[in-house]
Amino acid sequence: MNKSSGAFVNGAEAYGRFLEVFIDGHWWVVGDALENIGKTTKRLGANAYPHLYGGAGSAGLKGASPDASGYARPTKEVVSRFRD
Repeated sequence: MNKSSGAFVNGAEAYGRFLEVFIDGHWWVVGDALENIGKTTKRLGANAYPHLYGGAGSAGLKGASPDASGYARPTKEVVSRFRD
């Protein structure tokens, strides 16, 4: 027997290893969550307030309106689409 430690010491070592992994894992998860929240907040802020983030123009969400973007122009009257 090279290492003669009792049950209490072995239990305390095991608990310490468990606690270290537990705390480290929680720091990892919380850090990732905060990073993602920060990136999302920045992206939403840049869309809502482009002039604060160096964007040009007054519209935050570009292309949201077909009239402004030039896409999705109707080729026929809306009423004629629903006729049999």
